[in-house]
Amino acid sequence: MPRPDSLWSDTAPDRTRYAPLAETITADVVVIGGGFTGVSAAYHLAAGGASVALLEARTIGFGGSGRNVGLVNAGLWTPPDQVEEKLGKSTGGRLNTLLAGGPATVFDLIEKHQIRCEATRQGTLHCAHSPAGLRDLENRFAQQEARGAPVKLLDAAETARRTGSAAYCGALWDGRAGTIQPLAYVQGLARAAEGQGAQIFEETSALTMSETADGWTVRTAQGEVRAERLIQATNAYGVNAADDNAVIPAHFFQLATAPLPDDLRKSILSGGEGCWDTALIMSAFRLDQAGRMIFGALGNLDGFGGALHRGWASRKMAKLFPQLDGIAFEQEWTGRIAMTGTHLPRIERRGRTGVSIFGYSGRGISPGTLFGRAAADWALGSADLPLPIHDPQPEPYAAAKGLYYETGATLTHFTNGRL
Repeated sequence: MPRPDSLWSDTAPDRTRYAPLAETITADVVVIGGGFTGVSAAYHLAAGGASVALLEARTIGFGGSGRNVGLVNAGLWTPPDQVEEKLGKSTGGRLNTLLAGGPATVFDLIEKHQIRCEATRQGTLHCAHSPAGLRDLENRFAQQEARGAPVKLLDAAETARRTGSAAYCGALWDGRAGTIQPLAYVQGLARAAEGQGAQIFEETSALTMSETADGWTVRTAQGEVRAERLIQATNAYGVNAADDNAVIPAHFFQLATAPLPDDLRKSILSGGEGCWDTALIMSAFRLDQAGRMIFGALGNLDGFGGALHRGWASRKMAKLFPQLDGIAFEQEWTGRIAMTGTHLPRIERRGRTGVSIFGYSGRGISPGTLFGRAAADWALGSADLPLPIHDPQPEPYAAAKGLYYETGATLTHFTNGRL
């Protein structure tokens, strides 16, 4: 199967190709999945002196990591107070502290390995689409300020100046955050992992994963890996029963214009921030390094609502930015999001010496990088994981919940944005 047909796959530089596994090999740890979590785990394992084999069913970054918006945010969608309510003050507090440093970890790795991924650290803007949305941002601001985060609550005028759109009631700026070309980042980190000694294999599905007293055996079409520990990092992109996770299926689509003319480009996001809004059916927008407008929202362009999503996106962009009325989208793509019932990441036990990590609910870059590093530390025996390890369990009514999200997005995009 080819790489994702997206702006990111077209503009990622110097992609390294890795051969499929075609023999029996041994390693200290086998990692299943070549996205943010899996590649970060492989990198940190190899940097820590362990032998590691990473198996990717398609190509590095093929899944959600290569279809991401590219916002490098601190924390999760869930506000920090709610994280602590759900997990308890101690565990939730540790997780909040860890995630607050996520962008710094990502940008430090980019700098250390000189990863060419359009890294821009000018913060992000969470934009209030309504007075109720502004009240939500006021609450989030108070929570982040209490934790010492470098955040600012902007009024409507300042938000309009920063974004170039008069459509918002205000915004929450987070100075820790920024934007990247996500596929270029994960591919660059994979090269860094290989440079540390990690063995990486593409087009290599894990057909079976079995554990004995001697460790794990992961069989593929042409070979197998024998390892002491296993880290499953397939998130929403498991390809068979061996590596599938129990998640609520959701989708996020993106469309990109051609590079905007200089006069238009200067009128929109002149500070280089990435943005998303407070609407229930959330949308996001940003410019890439070449000045393309990248606009996205919840929904599946390949599903029954595809035409409605496309029409809404054109109308919505023109409503936010009248100066872009008539500008066409040239590229489009959709990614799958792994959501859990708690909207928090989940770590599940795989046998005695394996784990699966998933459920970032659309916040994959920083959390995935951090959880991958934590999984490596766990496999090396030097640290606990950020969350308790749970036994595998189904996600109740997952398919129905996924249909609910897609139907809600489709109906919203049918009714909203019509001027």
